[in-house]
Amino acid sequence: MHDLLLQVPLLGMEWEPFLLLLITALAGGAFGAAIGALPAFVFTGFVVFLGEGLAILQREIGALPGINAGELAASVTGVIGFGAVTGPHIAFAGGVAASAYAGKKYPEMEPEGWDYHFGKNILYAFGTKPDILAVGAVFGVLGMFINQVGAAIGTPTDTIALSVVLTAVIARVAFGYPLVGRPAGKGILDMTPFEREEPRAVADGGEVPREHAGRLATEPWLPHQYRWTGVATIGLVGGILGGYIWLQTGSIFLGYAISAISLLFLQLGVEKIPVTHHITLIGAVGAVVVDPVVGSVVSLLAAGAFGVVSGLLGEAAQRVMYAHSGTHVDPPAMAIAIAMLVVAVLAFLGVLPNAGYL
Repeated sequence: MHDLLLQVPLLGMEWEPFLLLLITALAGGAFGAAIGALPAFVFTGFVVFLGEGLAILQREIGALPGINAGELAASVTGVIGFGAVTGPHIAFAGGVAASAYAGKKYPEMEPEGWDYHFGKNILYAFGTKPDILAVGAVFGVLGMFINQVGAAIGTPTDTIALSVVLTAVIARVAFGYPLVGRPAGKGILDMTPFEREEPRAVADGGEVPREHAGRLATEPWLPHQYRWTGVATIGLVGGILGGYIWLQTGSIFLGYAISAISLLFLQLGVEKIPVTHHITLIGAVGAVVVDPVVGSVVSLLAAGAFGVVSGLLGEAAQRVMYAHSGTHVDPPAMAIAIAMLVVAVLAFLGVLPNAGYL
C-alpha cells in the first residue's frame, strides 16, 4: 500500500520523476509556442538524429567506459528528442495550440501573404507573448498526459503521434473552430476549389468575418503535395529510403529524423519541399516487419509499399481533418497513428512477425 501511495495512479511513476516531467512539459510546450510548431519539430529531427547516431556508434564499438550500453543514446532520443524538451506531443503540440489560439485572439498578427486561416500557421514564432506561451504550456502538459496514459494502458499504436492528433483536435474545439468544417466543393475529399482559387464565403451571403478575409475556400495541407499520384510517388521513394536506412544501420528512427530536419528548408521558404517523416518512419517499419520472413531485397520493396500507404493515409487525413477548418491537425501524425494501429493488430493476430517499434 505504501509503495502504491508513492506512485502516480495509473502511470506507474513515482511522484518525483512525474513532477520533473510535468514541470518540463510546461516549459516544453511554451518553448514550442515561442519558436513555432514547425521549428520545434525541426529540433526534434536534429535531436533524434544525434541520439540515433550515438546508438549506431555504440552498437559498432560497444559500451563506452562508465556508460551502460544504450544508456546515452536512449537518453538523447527518448528523454529529449521524443521527451519533454522537443517531443512532438509536447513542443509541437504546444506550438499548434498557440497558433489556434492566436488565430482567434490575434488575427492582426497574421503575416502578409498568408492565404489560409492564421490558426494554421505553424511556421509562426510567437516570441515572448505571455498568454500565447501559457496556452503552449498547457497543451504541452496535456500532450504529456495523453502519451503517458496511452503508454500505461498499452494503447496499440504510437502514443506520441496519437497525442499530437488529440491535442490538436482539443485545441480546435476549445478555441471555437469547427471540428471538421464545411467542404466548399463536391465533398470532403474534393480539392478542386483550391485549384480554382475560390475565396471563402459565408453561407448566408453576408460579410466575410475579418479572420476569414482573403482566405481560400479549401486549404490543402501542402499545396505542392496533395495530388494522389504525387503523394504515392514520394511515398514509394521515402519508404524505400527509410527501409534502406534501417537495413544498413538498425535504426528505425534515423530516416524519420532526416525527414524532420529537411523541413528546415520548408520553414525557410524553399518551395515544394515534401513532408516525409511519416513516410520514412512507416517505410522503416515495413522493412522491420517483413525482413525476418523474406530477407532484405523484398523487405526493401515492402518498405516502399508501406511508405505509399502512409503517404496516402496522410493525404486522406488532411482532406478530412485539415482542409476545411481553421487550425492545424497534423496529417503525418494521423497517418502514423493509423498505420501503427494496423501493424499492432496484425502482429497480435499473428499475420506479422512483430509490431515494429511498438
